[in-house]
Amino acid sequence: MTIEFEAPKPIAQMQMMLQTVAENMMRSVSRDFDENEHAIPWDYVEFMHTAMKAAGGGGGLTVTEGKPKEGAEKRPPIGYQRLAAQIEMLSWGDVGFYLVTPGGGLGAAAVVAAGSPEQKAKFLTRFNEEKPTFAAMCMTEPGAGSDTSAIRARAVLDEKSNEWVINGEKIFVTAGDKSFNEYEKFGKGFIVVWASIDPSAGRAGMRAFVVEAGTPGVKVTKLEHKLGIRASDTASISLVDARVPFENLLGKPTVEKTTTGFKGAMATFDATRPLVAASGLGVARAALEFLKEKLMENGVQIRYGMPRNKLTSIEKDVIDMEIQLRSAWLLVLKAVWMADNKKPNALESSMSKVRAGDVVTKITQKAVEIMGPLGYSREFLLEKWFRDAKITDIYEGTGQINRLVVARQILGYSGSELR
Repeated sequence: MTIEFEAPKPIAQMQMMLQTVAENMMRSVSRDFDENEHAIPWDYVEFMHTAMKAAGGGGGLTVTEGKPKEGAEKRPPIGYQRLAAQIEMLSWGDVGFYLVTPGGGLGAAAVVAAGSPEQKAKFLTRFNEEKPTFAAMCMTEPGAGSDTSAIRARAVLDEKSNEWVINGEKIFVTAGDKSFNEYEKFGKGFIVVWASIDPSAGRAGMRAFVVEAGTPGVKVTKLEHKLGIRASDTASISLVDARVPFENLLGKPTVEKTTTGFKGAMATFDATRPLVAASGLGVARAALEFLKEKLMENGVQIRYGMPRNKLTSIEKDVIDMEIQLRSAWLLVLKAVWMADNKKPNALESSMSKVRAGDVVTKITQKAVEIMGPLGYSREFLLEKWFRDAKITDIYEGTGQINRLVVARQILGYSGSELR
């Protein structure tokens, strides 16, 4: 099997449609929603929900491939490739808006990675319903960030009611408020909560639970005020004696000697880290294209094909930025192609995330530097893209953690051997 570098026709057509959305529904109001943090861009949310339902995409951004139409020509799977292209284009428009696009996000990805057929049918189909619906992942805690073995949330089985009773606190939950709180225009979303069923077992005791919106004992306690991605909510959530049906557990209810169950659920990130990378590269492309446009307006033409020693400093910088952007996108393409073809991609996934986190930070910073005072000014969106960029290197595994994953994969060390 070979990786195709040219976008398949369905993806190319989708990109054209999303570019129109990005230009007319995102860029035009990007500054307004950056200044009014947590305001919900309802026009965008409802349009995307309706448009993606009509296109057979499940009413939002999801990680499912979807069923081909009857009689359609059979083609290689492109679900994750399509999603990466969608996310890159939407993030080019506004990454905060992309993060409020209806769909399952990381919460649905966990169900896809570790859920049973019955759980997938129950939880994933709701993204096709009338109202826009969201899902979120709850992993980070006040005392447990990158080190997931430090998670203290606890799930205890009440055998009389056959329910799991969960207690704990989760922080930095992307889209946690929209996924859990009952808004008039939202469908019934859910959060996926990581908790231990046996703290003495370490990672082997970790499990993920689907907690549906409206569950008693679960409360959004805080919304973060952030440097970037300000249209997206980042919530703190507390769980006090929250009762969850037994069948909402993703994985086995018994603790085994190995961490197989934990690793299986963690495979969620192997699929979604390249998507985070794609989002960051959308921001990087926005900044680079804006910079080239402004340079051209001021008579600065990039002379491609000239010997490097004959180029100006600005020309060298711009060409280097383009090289960084394209090389990072190739890593994303490989990682999502592997995900589509069900090939193990832990190494490629983390490599794409590391590279994108570096590239988007460097490109947006360099663009601000070259533009000088105008780059720092709020007259243009460039300074906003600079602020939005850094999150790529932080969420879904920091750059440092993903470098550890890459090193372990290459050198063959376990997590306990290389920390």
